[in-house]
Amino acid sequence: MSAAERHDWPLWEVFVRARTGLAHRHVGSLHASDAEMALANARDVYCRRAEGVSLWVVKSASIVASDPADKANLFDPPTDKPYRHPTFYDIPDDVKNI
Repeated sequence: MSAAERHDWPLWEVFVRARTGLAHRHVGSLHASDAEMALANARDVYCRRAEGVSLWVVKSASIVASDPADKANLFDPPTDKPYRHPTFYDIPDDVKNI
């Protein structure tokens, strides 16, 4: 198989859940012709030493991400709804964990 043929393969993002972790973590990317090959290649490349217990592979083209320029619109708390902030509530002294 030529390098040009492999270049046409889609890019896949690889996520691994470690033995001690609860969440999957992005570990890298690879090219593969289909999902089955992406999963097999991800196992071979990113879990050679039994680092994980679960793998996810996702086509890079399928991932939708926010634009860093939209940070204020997406992540800043709204100023028109101050009741959502707990500073307006009296918390009884006997409540230990909030």
